[in-house]
Amino acid sequence: MSIALVLEEKDKLTLREIALPDELGPDDVRIAIDTVGICGSDVHYYTHGKIGPFVVREPMVLGHEAAGVVSEVGRQVRHLSVGDRVCMEPGVPNMASKAAKMGVYNVDPGVRFWATPPVHGCLTHSVVHPAAFTYRLPDHISFAEGAMVEPFAIGMQAATRARIKPGDVALVTGAGPIGIMAALAALAGGCSKVYISDLVDEKLAVAAQYDNIHPVNAARDSASDVIAAATNGWGADVVFECAGAAQSVQAALEAVAPAGCVVWVGMPVDPVPMDIVLAQSKEIRMQTVFRYANMYDRAIELLASGKVDLKPLISETYAFKDSIAAFDRAVEARPTDVKIQIKIGEG
Repeated sequence: MSIALVLEEKDKLTLREIALPDELGPDDVRIAIDTVGICGSDVHYYTHGKIGPFVVREPMVLGHEAAGVVSEVGRQVRHLSVGDRVCMEPGVPNMASKAAKMGVYNVDPGVRFWATPPVHGCLTHSVVHPAAFTYRLPDHISFAEGAMVEPFAIGMQAATRARIKPGDVALVTGAGPIGIMAALAALAGGCSKVYISDLVDEKLAVAAQYDNIHPVNAARDSASDVIAAATNGWGADVVFECAGAAQSVQAALEAVAPAGCVVWVGMPVDPVPMDIVLAQSKEIRMQTVFRYANMYDRAIELLASGKVDLKPLISETYAFKDSIAAFDRAVEARPTDVKIQIKIGEG
């Protein structure tokens, strides 16, 4: 039995003992969890009890953004050792699936993703995880930063799908955690500057603390007008739509340059209309993003290089015993909050 943060049902969290999978296979590692970030999906399961077809029908441990220390290794594991500081990729595919063989394991229909019903998450003291999806952290990268690799990997996936060219100008719609991650990844990927739009000044101020990220309050200014003025009327080479709202979908199509690219990152709750003719008239390229594949190594290397600093995005850290309070803080969605984390380990 393990102490874990358990979502019993919609609107009900408990910190209690629960039986969790504990058998260490030959290709697995056991990890003592140190830090776990709270994701928007965790909050959505807490407040709504479901996300699309994924419904919480029985108690489920939350959490999928994590870092910790290897405490035991399976007999066939060679690249990790006891004591290694690591972060973990939460989605584990069927490695024999067609998607995995094609290198796009993130779209494997059979992927098992932490804290996605019925799979338990990692908000507990110890987990068993495949070594192939466990990554060593450089000594100078903290556990808190390691737990940020998961959301940053989404930004990395978006930037990679965009096929950024050095000097590109980008627009990000939506200054939430993933929007900021996409902006940072775009800069690291070669963009000269990134404009980011939102309706909330406080959220934009968090993004604007980074060099070459320029805030646009969409309640006062048209993002497409700002981009046009900055590019002599041409438009953004790349637009990352991260808000998932109908108005920002239209704004993305208006702001993107002819022959540019729109990367759809945000997920609308309901279907939204799209101006296909506008997209056709510019002959733009569209890309979609669903989680990430083969991004963890690259994300860790960028953090290690110092080219990307995620520490300013950690808004508050709660002790494990205060996990429910941490989730209630995340539910508040304070405009200045980006990432709330929970500290489980003592290191």
